[in-house]
Amino acid sequence: MNQRAYFSYQLIFGAALALSGCAGMFSMTNSSVGAGDTPSHDTKANDVVIYALGLVETGYQFGGKNPEAGLDCSGMVSHVFAQAAGRKISGSAANIARQGRAIERAALRPGDLVFFNTTGTPFSHVGIYIGEQRFVHAPKSGGKVRTDSLASGWFATRVQATRRYFD
Repeated sequence: MNQRAYFSYQLIFGAALALSGCAGMFSMTNSSVGAGDTPSHDTKANDVVIYALGLVETGYQFGGKNPEAGLDCSGMVSHVFAQAAGRKISGSAANIARQGRAIERAALRPGDLVFFNTTGTPFSHVGIYIGEQRFVHAPKSGGKVRTDSLASGWFATRVQATRRYFD
């Protein structure tokens, strides 16, 4: 199965889980949208989470900004927000951090961004919070987009900031 077909399959599977109510990590809100209405911020944030999960296993590429060529952390975030929410967020992880609204870690909601100091440099890595103390990111180590925990492990001790880009 090629990468595009795999991505489509993951996206459809994630959407089906969310719509069926089986996706416990999503905090789905009343997302009924009438003619002329615009989707709520929560709906856009959930779309970001579903889209990001569809990128799991996509290859890592330094400076990568699309799934076909590979993604780095900031490229993944930029791509996901553009495709899933129609929102332009670009630049390095540090540049992206300046574009959001600071929030307390305890206030994290799916679709928020989590920033890390992984190299001794502030805001050197970014991931998308998906709920239940987990996030999606494109780390150089491991070479693929994956999920990790904020509650334990290597990344848990390196959380630097959290930002919100909706509401």
